[in-house]
Amino acid sequence: MSLRGKLYIVGFGPGDANHITYRAVEAIKASDYIIGYKTYVELIKNLLNVKQKIISTGMTEEVSRAQAAVKLAEEGHQVAVISSGDSGVYGMAGLIYEVLVEQGWHKESGVEVEVIPGISAINSCSSLLGAPIMHDSCTISLSDHLTPWTIIEKRLEAAAAADFVIALYNPKSGRRTKQIVEARRILLKYRSPNTPVGLVKSAYRERQSIVITTLDNMLEHEIGMLTTVIIGNTSTFVYDDLMITPRGYQRKYTLDREVQPLKPHERLKKEAEPWSLENLESKKRESKKTPFQLACEAIAMLDRKPNFVVEKTDYKPVFEFAISPGVANKRFTPEQFKLLAEVVGHEGRMDYSRDHQLRISIPTNHPEQIVEQLSNVGLLVMPVGDVITVKACDFCDGEKKDSIPYAEKLQQRFGGKAVPKELKIGINGCGMACYNAVMEDIGIVYRKGKFDVFLGAKPVGRTAHPGQLIEEGLEAEKLVELIEKLIVEYKENAHPNERLFKYFKRKKVLAGYKYQDNEPKLNLQPIPCAD
Repeated sequence: MSLRGKLYIVGFGPGDANHITYRAVEAIKASDYIIGYKTYVELIKNLLNVKQKIISTGMTEEVSRAQAAVKLAEEGHQVAVISSGDSGVYGMAGLIYEVLVEQGWHKESGVEVEVIPGISAINSCSSLLGAPIMHDSCTISLSDHLTPWTIIEKRLEAAAAADFVIALYNPKSGRRTKQIVEARRILLKYRSPNTPVGLVKSAYRERQSIVITTLDNMLEHEIGMLTTVIIGNTSTFVYDDLMITPRGYQRKYTLDREVQPLKPHERLKKEAEPWSLENLESKKRESKKTPFQLACEAIAMLDRKPNFVVEKTDYKPVFEFAISPGVANKRFTPEQFKLLAEVVGHEGRMDYSRDHQLRISIPTNHPEQIVEQLSNVGLLVMPVGDVITVKACDFCDGEKKDSIPYAEKLQQRFGGKAVPKELKIGINGCGMACYNAVMEDIGIVYRKGKFDVFLGAKPVGRTAHPGQLIEEGLEAEKLVELIEKLIVEYKENAHPNERLFKYFKRKKVLAGYKYQDNEPKLNLQPIPCAD
């Protein structure tokens, strides 16, 4: 380990070994830690060695990856943060710098940072389609998780009206299906239905797929998160299953002649460029208009509204939180719902979750006032994200009340506390365990005055399984102490974004309890994640 750490922010291209740069390979091999989305780690596994430590996480966990990378580099390690394509195009480069800036980093005194470029999707996909981006082009992401849709709409309008060749990233996912439909609607306002469109999925990877279609018919084909959509401009054409966009020199070059009508020294003369800005201004100066006519035109231009205006809007930060009537109590009062409706209003959003909570999102500059209002009417207000959530049954509508005080004590002690990855504690009030607490990260079942404790369930996925029984008949007064012991060890030693069951499986021992492998032994094909 060197005295001064270094961060390599690596773009490794489409994933094919032939399209990764020599410098990217060097950086990956020189690193102590490799950090990236698990699919990306899989794509470069042939470059890794047994001495390197791998931190792979799921989609949407970029911030945690960036924070972990910076921390490790500050400790003196060589760290490679990997992105497919180019790390500076919807990759990790900007986010790494944001984390560094937040911590007061400076180039001269802080950890060394090297951004290593890679082939972006617009380039790799275009090479498979032919030559669709030979003239001015742009990239637009259709994911509105981090960018308001109103802004994306304006960018689509602007790019379509300006006749750019457009590459759409993140066009569609399992939850985002309307955005690509809306994008096509906007583009059809400015482009012919016959405009060539290329759909490239998994460029230069095993499941590569290439489709050339039209703007009118593009939605008839499969489009997903792994697809890049390239939409031609008004001069793009298709020849022999290739998309080609001319360089725009048709008036200077005659392609069907061996000898060009203009000599090289003549092509750059003003008279050979009637479309140029300089010539257009000359024509305006030569116009024989009276001062009155020019004044009228100027007034008309002031009154004319542009086709699209990017307005500067004062966006409020979005406050996200969860509420419930309590751990054991499942009943909202009319007063609580009335206040909720007023607080959420037309700009906010309210969703019911499977954790017996309402998830609230509200644009506001004063979150503390909202918390105070809701708490004053008896609502339990909790943070969301990578925190501890305490879930419980309704204790048979409160009839089986003996374990309720323990559930409330666990909520007071652990509810909302930050952890490496979201952690759920499930509590059942009797041995029937009908609430399914055994399918939570930590499951607790009250039985005959004592507790059975289960650890490390995997609640979702094709290899889902219940938690492992680690304590049977635990004395009630020892429950909180045991749960705290489990959480503290997990919190101190787990990787960023590592679920409890993954940590237990990796370490084999947690708080003295040995891991027992009870996962189903199935031969399953990997499935792509949806954002």
